[in-house]
Amino acid sequence: MDERATVLTTAVEEVKGKIPILAGTGTIDPEHVKEMTLQAIDIGCDASLVVTPYYVKPPQRGLVKHFLTMADLGLPVVIYNIPGRAMVDFKPESIALVADHENIIGVKEATGDLTRVDELRELTGDKLLLLSGDDSSDAEFVMRGGDGCISVVANLAPKAKHDLMMAALRGDKAEMERIGNQLKPLNKKLFIESNPIPAKWAAMRMGLIPTAYCRPPLDELDKKFYSDVDEAMHAAGLVGEIYTGDAVML
Repeated sequence: MDERATVLTTAVEEVKGKIPILAGTGTIDPEHVKEMTLQAIDIGCDASLVVTPYYVKPPQRGLVKHFLTMADLGLPVVIYNIPGRAMVDFKPESIALVADHENIIGVKEATGDLTRVDELRELTGDKLLLLSGDDSSDAEFVMRGGDGCISVVANLAPKAKHDLMMAALRGDKAEMERIGNQLKPLNKKLFIESNPIPAKWAAMRMGLIPTAYCRPPLDELDKKFYSDVDEAMHAAGLVGEIYTGDAVML
């Protein structure tokens, strides 16, 4: 909790009032979610991103109770639905049951299923921000009625991802295709090993961070994938020269 406090305090000091500060406060234990959410409130964060409790596979009624309980704490909540990692899918009809709570403001939908936009809009109207959590389909998600994305790729190519989202919101298919084609290899290769392993290596490659270290049980990117990630970065215009050996050329 001390380390989280340092990170959140730094974010508040640097960007409070400039951009919304969305603090991740989700985990498997509801009591720990409460603790982290209350900490985020005290520090001055604007909202919380709360993932569905993973591994334990709660029923839909349990998920409804969980998110209503967290919303009652007073901090606006963005629901994070990522069944591929959490092993539970918060269904649109269940999300609709919590959408009327004043502090439930959005959904990060990371199923990659574009029909979720249609279902959620039909069931909840404009009550919720609909945010894609899947880089490979986020532009299409927005074109179908979504509001934006929460992105892995944006950590490395924020302007390109911003421009892609704006093109999708305008309905500019030609510009969306142009930017999307540039980012397509990155969308794939940043998941060549578990996220955030490739993204941290790429950030180091760009000189954004000093090391690609990931805490155990994760590890640094396997050397056999260096060229794959590097070629994708080159295609996106993030690096000039292609990686060719054991040393990383910055």
